Amino acid sequence: MATFSSNGKAVTTKKIFSRETAVSIDIQADKSIIWALLTNANDFPRWNSTIISIDGTIAQGQTIKLKAKLDPKREFKLKIKEFDADNRFVWGDAMGNRVYTLKSIGNNLTNFTMVEKIGGPLFPLFANMIPPFDEAFEQYAKDLKNEAETISKTK
Repeated sequence: MATFSSNGKAVTTKKIFSRETAVSIDIQADKSIIWALLTNANDFPRWNSTIISIDGTIAQGQTIKLKAKLDPKREFKLKIKEFDADNRFVWGDAMGNRVYTLKSIGNNLTNFTMVEKIGGPLFPLFANMIPPFDEAFEQYAKDLKNEAETISKTK
C-alpha cells in the first residue's frame, strides 16, 4: 500500500509487476454527501472533470462502463467487487482494482482516499503504454472536494 498524506497530492509506487497510485484529501462535508456523489454514476460527468461518462449502477455485484478523459477512446468495463455503504467500495477488472474509502474525522470533516493498483505477470510488457494517473487523481480529488463542500454549505 502506498504511503501518502491528505493534501490531495497523488503518489505513485512502481514495481516490476504492478503500479499503484493513491490520493487522499480532507473534505469539509459529511461522509453521506461524498458517498452520494461517488455512487451516483449518471451525475459523475457533471462534477468530475476527469470522467466522460459512467453507465450502470454503482452497487455490489454490478458492472459499470466508464469512459475517462485520460483515455477517451477506451471504455472500461468494471465490476463493483466490494460495497460497504458510506465507507468503502472497490471496482475493477482483470488488470486491477480501484478502492474508494471515506473516514469521518469529526467536525463535519471526512477523509477521502482513492487507491488504484494495476498489474499482473504481463504488466511489464505494457506498463509503458499506460499513462500516469497522478494528475487525473489529483483533479478527481479536487473536483470531489469542491462539489461536496459546495453541497455541504447549502445544507
